[in-house]
Amino acid sequence: MVYGATWTGRHRPFFVCAEGTLDTLALKHSMTPTLDDMNIECLGVDWSPQGRGGVLRVYIEVSDREVTLGDCERASREISALLDVEDPISSAYALEVSSPGLDRPLFEVAHFSRFIGNEAKVTLKFPVQGRRRLRGNIIAVDGERICFDVDGKPFEVEADMIEHAHLIPDWDALGYQPSPKDGRGQGSGKVPRAKSAKIKQPSA
Repeated sequence: MVYGATWTGRHRPFFVCAEGTLDTLALKHSMTPTLDDMNIECLGVDWSPQGRGGVLRVYIEVSDREVTLGDCERASREISALLDVEDPISSAYALEVSSPGLDRPLFEVAHFSRFIGNEAKVTLKFPVQGRRRLRGNIIAVDGERICFDVDGKPFEVEADMIEHAHLIPDWDALGYQPSPKDGRGQGSGKVPRAKSAKIKQPSA
C-alpha cells in the first residue's frame, strides 16, 4: 500500500544549481539527519517543475515495517520545518512525502543492486546507443555501471547518466491482473492505489 502526505505553501527549492534546477541530492542529504532521528530513511527526492512552481516529492522507508500514513505526516512536518529554517523564497510548490510504492523509484546504485532481476524503466540524461529511454531487467551492477537486458541484449550505462528510473511491478506475481481498458475480460483483483493526506500550509 502506498501512503503519502502533501503540504502546500509558498516555498521555492533552496538547493538550486547555476542552471536553476534543483540539486535533489543535496536536499536529500540535508533531510537525512532529521529523518534518521525518526528511524525513517530518505530514499530520494524528486523535483517536478509545474508552471511557476512544482512538486517536491520525498520518498521514505522504514526498515522493519511498512510505511504508514502517520510516518508520512510526521516526516512532512519535519521537512516543512526544515524548509522554513532555510528561509525559502517566493514561489509556491507542493511538498509530497510518500512510501516508494510498488513502482518504486531507483535513485542510487545500491537501489539497482538491491533489485537485480527486476524490470525497470529508465530515462537517461542523454541518448546512449541512440536511445534515451529503455525498459529491461536489471542484470548486473559493477561499480557505477548498471547493466540491463533490453530486448534480449545487454545495455550498460553509467549511474550518473540516469535521469529517472523506477521498477515495473510484476502484477501477475503480485496476484493482480488489471482489467482490460475496453471492458472485455475480468481482472483477478484491484491494483492498489496510492493514499495521501493533504495539508495546506499558509502562505508566507
